[in-house]
Amino acid sequence: MSARHMIGPVVVAVACMAGFSANAQESVAAFYHGKNVQLVIPSTAGGGYDLYGRLVARHLGRFIPGAPNVNPANMAGAAGVVAAQYIYAAGAKDGTAIGELYPNAVMEPLLGDKNRVKYDSLKFHFIGSLNSDAFICFVRANAPVQRFEDALSHEVILGATGSGGPSTDYPALYNALLGTKFRVVAGYPGITEIGLALEKGEIDGTCGSAWSTMTTGHPDWLRDGKMRLLAQENTRANPDIAKLGVPLTVDFARTPDARAILEFVFAQSTFGRPFVMAPETPPERVEAMRKAFATMLADPDFLAEAERLKLEIVEPMNGAVLTETVQRLMATPEDIIEKTRAATGMKR
Repeated sequence: MSARHMIGPVVVAVACMAGFSANAQESVAAFYHGKNVQLVIPSTAGGGYDLYGRLVARHLGRFIPGAPNVNPANMAGAAGVVAAQYIYAAGAKDGTAIGELYPNAVMEPLLGDKNRVKYDSLKFHFIGSLNSDAFICFVRANAPVQRFEDALSHEVILGATGSGGPSTDYPALYNALLGTKFRVVAGYPGITEIGLALEKGEIDGTCGSAWSTMTTGHPDWLRDGKMRLLAQENTRANPDIAKLGVPLTVDFARTPDARAILEFVFAQSTFGRPFVMAPETPPERVEAMRKAFATMLADPDFLAEAERLKLEIVEPMNGAVLTETVQRLMATPEDIIEKTRAATGMKR
């Protein structure tokens, strides 16, 4: 789908923020003039989050009052928790630090280990999200399994990042809820390193990987038949992936509870690449950043580069809609939360 599609809500968001007063804008412009804004990327270089984050860094500054420089900085670790914790606690609180987060890192305070997670996602200022993403489970073409259902009877070795990320949690869910025999080898810094391990034959595949990461970072994997898609990890089918005959993992659920848990976990993909600022950020700078982000998403030059790089801008969210989406997910009934924790072995 073209990067120019589905930006109507963003245009409306810009219009709704027209009330941002001239005096406030002048104050914000004076603050940001000559400043450097750090944009923290939660992955290593080369993956989908890195490509999207650097795209934003190249364009966002043009729309922030005062036109500051926006400098990307990779901060991988703990499946995105390191980047989230940095923005929340250690990064600048004056509006000169922005974080691109993994969706799972946003949900980690609800699901993860309280001793590891030291931030409250509901206190972040949500600036906007670039797209709704699709996630996939895939293996090398010469792996011992060819279809997702083969993993019900054969062991499959999957590469993953740290605990709490989709590449670790999704296979754990499938093992607990669907009866698969995935064996996870965790500890890879990011998809770039997982990809190298795949190409060397050290692992069979990986789950919880963004579809856009494959199509933009490794287009040869499908084009040259190097990898085979096992399943889509979403609540509804992605049209492009569905054309390839790839099933949804939720359709392998054998009980209503199993399906409810998978749908809750996969719902996080609706805000595929959220951007946030620290809780203490002055309100007028938050509003200026939200307006800048929304304006950028409707900018022809931004969209043209995204399309040239094959980075889809699909169903983006403004800050208000993203905030409401996160609040709704964080209010998921406790019984589903507990069953999700139990299925993934998460500690509280």
